[in-house]
Amino acid sequence: MDNMYLMRSLMFVPAHNQKLLDSAVRRDADVLLLDIEDSVPYCDKQKARDNIKEYVKRTDLNGKLLFPRVNDRESGELLKDAYQLTIDGITGFMYPKSTKGEDIYFFGKLLETIEYEKDIPIGTFKIIPLIETTGAVINIKEICEACTRVVAVAFGCEDFVTDLQGKHDVEGQSIMMARNLISIGARSCGVLPIDTVHIRVHDLDDLEKNLIIGRRLGFEGTLVLNPKELPLVNQYYSPTQEEISWAEEMIKLSEEAEAEGKGVAVKDEKFIGPPMVKMAKNILKKKDLIERKKNER
Repeated sequence: MDNMYLMRSLMFVPAHNQKLLDSAVRRDADVLLLDIEDSVPYCDKQKARDNIKEYVKRTDLNGKLLFPRVNDRESGELLKDAYQLTIDGITGFMYPKSTKGEDIYFFGKLLETIEYEKDIPIGTFKIIPLIETTGAVINIKEICEACTRVVAVAFGCEDFVTDLQGKHDVEGQSIMMARNLISIGARSCGVLPIDTVHIRVHDLDDLEKNLIIGRRLGFEGTLVLNPKELPLVNQYYSPTQEEISWAEEMIKLSEEAEAEGKGVAVKDEKFIGPPMVKMAKNILKKKDLIERKKNER
C-alpha cells in the first residue's frame, strides 16, 4: 500500500468557508482535507457538505486529492457526512478521534454499506485515521490493520498533549515518543505516516527544523494549517536531485550485478544490498508520483 498516493502536504480547509475553498485551489497542497468537523459550527455543517458537492466539480483542482474530515461516530453527523459525500471526486475521508481499531472497522463497514446501496465498487473510498489520543498511539497498529481502506494515518498533537496532560515544549519532547510510535506502527503495516501540524504557523525556521526531524523519523508528509507552509513542506518531503541520482545509480548497479549472477553490487568498496535497492525504488516511486501530479495540471 506504501506510496500509492502522493501525500507530502495535507492542508485543512474549513468547508463552510467558500473564500478559503476558492483560495485552496490555487495552493500547491497534495491533499485538501475539507473539514466538516472541528472548524465548522454545527449550524454550518450542511452548508459544508453542500459546498464539497460543488467543489468536486471544479476543473482547476490540478491533481489534488480530496479527503473530507468527517465528524466522529458519536456526533450524530457521521451518516450524513458519509452518505452525501461518497461521490465522484472524493478519494476518501479523514476520520477523527480514532481511538481503537473498532472505530475504523465501524467506519469502513459504513462506507461498504453505502457503496453497496449506491452501486459503487466496494473499497472505492479510503480512510485516513487521525491519531489524537494516548490510547490511539498505543493502538496504532490495530488502527492501521482494522480496515484495508486505511492508506495513511495522521498525528494530531494538540488533542494528544491535552489527553496526555502534558505540556508543549520548544524542543517537542512531549510529542517525540508519539511521533516515533505512529511512524513505526504505520510503516510496519504498509500505511503512510503523516506528521502533525506545526502549531507555530508563522515561525518558518521552526517548521523547517521539524520537517527535518519528520523526514528522519520516516514520515511521508505533514498536516498543514497555513498555505505559507506549503513550499517548505513540499520541498522537504520531495526527493532531492542528489537523492534521485543516487537512486538511479543504485538500481543500475543492482541490475548489472543481477545480470552477472552476483547477489550484491560494490561501489566505492561498499556493498549495495537489498535494503539500499528498496530505498532507491521508494525514492523513484515518489519522484514518479510528483511528476504525475505535475502532468495533471
